[in-house]
Amino acid sequence: MNELQSSPDQNQPDAKADPGLQASMVLPSFTPSDNGVLKKRLRLLTFLIVVLAIVLVAQWWMSHAEIRGLREEVARRLQTGDVANTEVKSVLKTVQESTKELQAKVTVLDSKQAESQSQQLALEQLYQDLSKNRDDWALSEIEEVLSTASQQLELAGNVQGALIALQNADKSLSRSDKPQFIAIRRAIARDQDRLKALPTVDVPGIAVRLDSIIGQIDNMPLLSDEKPVVSVTEPKKQPVRQAPKVAAKPNGKGQAADAEPANDWLANAQDKWQSISSEMWTELKQLVRIRSVDTPDALLLSPTQAYYARENLKLRLLNARLALLSRNEFAFRNDLSAAQDTIAKYFDTRAKQVQTTQALLKQVQGSNLSIQMPTLSESINAVRNYKSRRVN
Repeated sequence: MNELQSSPDQNQPDAKADPGLQASMVLPSFTPSDNGVLKKRLRLLTFLIVVLAIVLVAQWWMSHAEIRGLREEVARRLQTGDVANTEVKSVLKTVQESTKELQAKVTVLDSKQAESQSQQLALEQLYQDLSKNRDDWALSEIEEVLSTASQQLELAGNVQGALIALQNADKSLSRSDKPQFIAIRRAIARDQDRLKALPTVDVPGIAVRLDSIIGQIDNMPLLSDEKPVVSVTEPKKQPVRQAPKVAAKPNGKGQAADAEPANDWLANAQDKWQSISSEMWTELKQLVRIRSVDTPDALLLSPTQAYYARENLKLRLLNARLALLSRNEFAFRNDLSAAQDTIAKYFDTRAKQVQTTQALLKQVQGSNLSIQMPTLSESINAVRNYKSRRVN
């Protein structure tokens, strides 16, 4: 038995004795199936690398497109800001030109005032020269007063001052009670009739209305505001439904008493449901608002542009006020028309405040400033002719 067991061990090769056999036992052997798996893995790795490269390229392209869009948006905003600055500069230039015109008019008034002062000095000298002759002194005084009133009527349209001057001149002539002054008094009476026949222009009232409109501009809602507009008309009140009355049956014991609470409960439930549904419908209508606007650019005003829009409107109305005081009807009409266009373009005309302002502007535009002021030349010439005849 020992021999049989040891015989197989003798037939096997000795690994320790043969190094080549030991190396062949350590190194793995590659088969064709292993090569196929390796190729599949390489293909999968290559596909993943290609997909990753495509994703990176797409992401780079999207980032580039977004950056380009941002650049275009920034350029557009800068262009809009430049346009707004240009408009503001033009308005400031207009204001400066108006200021120069006012300064020129003030200079003319100063020269007229200096002329009046020189005439006053000459009148004082004339008083001293004609102190011996009362009639000549009275006529000279009347002539000077009428000349001053004529200048005020021509420059400032002071009709009341001219009437007061004519009345004082007539009183001065009536004290002397001389028939030689009848022709002068007739000329003064005709000038008074012409001044009284003039249509009155309520310049202070129009100026007060313009000031009221200027004070309301800051509270007027713009189209770009997010606040809901207060409706001009009040919503109609829904009538309260009354529960129907149920007649009591004579044969039923307690049926009428049980039916009335049930009907009251049903009516209360219906009223609550109607109130809840109306509130829900109102909230849903406020979620989405559709507005028809002729100028879509007005909805895109920034807070800075909205401030400049309000200030430009105030400047227009202030220019109209200055034109009113100087009786420049052409500038007055143009400034009011420009103000109306600005309100219709940038402000929400559905609001009650905006509608009130537009109504006031229409009333102001309806005022007539083109009044041809008469002169007091007839009275002045009558006084001068009388003095010349007396000297001759």
